[in-house]
Formats: sequence, C-alpha cells, structure tokens
Amino acid sequence: MIPFIDTPFYHRHAALLCDSYQSLLNKPLLPTGDCDASIADLFEADFALLSHGIEADPIFNFGNRAALNLFEYSWDEFIQLPSRLSAKPLAREARQQLLDTVDRQGYIDNYSGIRVSASGKEFMIENGVVWNIVDKQGVYCGQAARIALV
Repeated sequence: MIPFIDTPFYHRHAALLCDSYQSLLNKPLLPTGDCDASIADLFEADFALLSHGIEADPIFNFGNRAALNLFEYSWDEFIQLPSRLSAKPLAREARQQLLDTVDRQGYIDNYSGIRVSASGKEFMIENGVVWNIVDKQGVYCGQAARIALV
C-alpha cells in the first residue's frame, strides 16, 4: 500500500498536476490521455514525476515510484528533502535560473541538466518538462517536473 494514497491532499494534488500540465502544454500528462488520473496512476507512471511546494526553500511534496528510484530516496526521505538538494552545489545556480524561467513562462519543455541521487551518483536529465502548478483560481501551488526514463 502506498502510504499517502487516500489523503485529500494527494487526491487534489493529482488533479493539480494533471490540470496544470494540460493547461500549459495543451496535452495530457499521462500518455493514455486521461486527465482524471488518480494519484495511484501518477505514482505508477512510466516516467519520473516530482513536485515541490511554495516554501521559501521548497520541499519536495511528491515523487512517484520512478522518481524515488531515480533519486534513490524512500518516500519519507523524499518528502522532507529541499528540492535544491537534487542538484550539486555548483549546479544550483543553473537550477535556480531554470525555475525562474518556469516562473515567468509557465513551463519549459526542453530541460536538460545534471542531478544527483541520495548516494551522490550524478545523472543527466534530457528533454524534461518543468511547469508551474496552478489551481483553477490561478493560485500558484509549486512546480513539477516530468522526466522521461531512458
């Protein structure tokens, strides 16, 4: 059993992730075209999906199974991790520039960069999508990333 599956936050979060992606990129988040995806569908997707909130130092609030495996964290570790720590210190400025661009444009669909796992292993992300999570009232709720697995 996935520990968070029946919480109201994650049911709303699934809708926010899907709706924001669809609205900004004009295509569904899941290849099935299902915009009413459940959090379980997103957790088991065949791509890495992660998001962070709106804290001053944003904390990851979701990582699907593929993202947890890619970044080598357990669920409990990941949802306590400041998202800036997904990049090595020297790459954090470039990461922040990316997030600032996403803030201004709403999304970027050709993101490439080096990230680091819990064990310190570096890996390359290519053609990732990073987007703003915005609710139906236009309230900014954080950012998310979709990373294709090679």
